[in-house]
Amino acid sequence: MTRAAEVQDEFTLDTSRVRRSFGRAARGYDEVAVLQAEVRSRLLDRLDLVRLEPDVIVDAGAGTGHGSLELKRRYRRGWILAVDIAEGMLREALRRQRLLRKFSRVCGDAQHLPIREGRVDMVFSNLMLQWCNDIDAVFREWRRILRPGGLLTFTTFGPDTLIELRRAWSAVDRYTHVNRFVDMHDLGDALIRNGFAEPVLDVERFTLTYDSASSLMQDLRAMGASNANAGRRKGLTGRGTLAKMLDVYEQRRHEGRIPASFEVVFGQAWTPADTGPAQPRSGESRIPVDQVGFRRMRKTHPDDG
Repeated sequence: MTRAAEVQDEFTLDTSRVRRSFGRAARGYDEVAVLQAEVRSRLLDRLDLVRLEPDVIVDAGAGTGHGSLELKRRYRRGWILAVDIAEGMLREALRRQRLLRKFSRVCGDAQHLPIREGRVDMVFSNLMLQWCNDIDAVFREWRRILRPGGLLTFTTFGPDTLIELRRAWSAVDRYTHVNRFVDMHDLGDALIRNGFAEPVLDVERFTLTYDSASSLMQDLRAMGASNANAGRRKGLTGRGTLAKMLDVYEQRRHEGRIPASFEVVFGQAWTPADTGPAQPRSGESRIPVDQVGFRRMRKTHPDDG
């Protein structure tokens, strides 16, 4: 389901809570966001295959600014706009600017960008979409600001992300503890529906290991990935329930470590070069096979080169 904002359910995210969580986590974010850094590096590497010299680039969900710095290094004459929902993240991004690698910053929602129509050459977004309720609205906004022939390149988490944690919690209570993550094929559907052309999507899988499930949860909180779902328990989780969940997760221990799976979807699409801003089509759409490229899934590990 990509129109999460239209149907209020247990997975609807509290945007204010998301903003506060990431704002509080900003100062120590880089110390724990190891996977985010690895995925960002791989997404940047994919730009080596793209023939584009963008003048204006939006880094959507810029966080602490590392992606914006790298984009400025690659495209020295380009203007980089770092956008994030959390002011704390953008304050950290300011601290990381360099004399010859400066970028602009704006605090805002990806669904409502303060940018005129058709002014952007590239939208770059690393692991931000999973924090948006309405992916259609985000794609529609990105389509609006992109010029004809502009590039969208992004990553987001797929449904198998944190599947061990999700199953451990589901064994002990009926509350929502883990976000809903959108399937690769549904993302392709949404791109086509909102006017993008030539979408290509593929998946890479990562497994991080921890001393304990508690260590995993501590890292998630430290990077701001708190539970903001509408179906979360509104009070504190009891010690007994938490202990039961940890016992269930413990059964997955392998070679002395607790695994945590992450499915990362890489996506790329273009705006048509010969048309104006697209008008989204209502209703369900199906993607012809020849319109969407799905590369073979590759099983990878964070330690891979």
